[in-house]
Amino acid sequence: MSDKKRTGLIAKKLGMSRIFRDDGTHVPVTVLHVDGLQVVARKEQDRHGYTALQLGHGAAKPQRLTRPLRGMYAKQQVEPKQKLVEFRVSADALLEVGATLSVTHFVPGQKVDVTGTTIGRGFAGAMKRHNFRGLEATHGVSISHRSHGSTGNRQDPGKTFKNKKMAGHMGQARVTTQNLEVAAVDEAAGLVLIRGAVPGSKGGYVLVRDAVKRTRPAEAAFPAALKA
Repeated sequence: MSDKKRTGLIAKKLGMSRIFRDDGTHVPVTVLHVDGLQVVARKEQDRHGYTALQLGHGAAKPQRLTRPLRGMYAKQQVEPKQKLVEFRVSADALLEVGATLSVTHFVPGQKVDVTGTTIGRGFAGAMKRHNFRGLEATHGVSISHRSHGSTGNRQDPGKTFKNKKMAGHMGQARVTTQNLEVAAVDEAAGLVLIRGAVPGSKGGYVLVRDAVKRTRPAEAAFPAALKA
């Protein structure tokens, strides 16, 4: 792990596919698309008290933006974006406003952390939500086979503890999956292929960062890989 912290990338999840290795084995991958990812603003220690980059993904119609956002894009001389995300970076990793990032920011074999919003499942019972086994199929259990059972005990403690696993709203939560592997990168198409599954639904936005628990590969560009 290094003190030099690079920016991450904003990507749109297109779905899952697979790629084939030279020996014929296949690798399941999630396809992420990076579209016109530009630096919209930068935060500096002297002015803002911290260092960060604000990135914008995709193109948006100006008439669909609020007046403050239109003014901000006009001031920075950057095309309006569909998605804005701020990434904390080290002072030596700040980029100029208007710089366009490339998917070669990550290299094949690199470990990354991917953050997204999981698919919402609505109200779910304890068996589906927490993998409970349910109650007995006999021995006096009637019409409550899928319930979670006792939750509060008796007079002592006489209450249900906080964070008790129970039925409730499942999904639609911000989740980060760590140490996923970059299987391949397609610079021409703007695609990053991540081995395995990443949180989120098709068409949703995810954030891809260098893995915090692994060392960044030496061949990964610093402070970032930019389009010419």
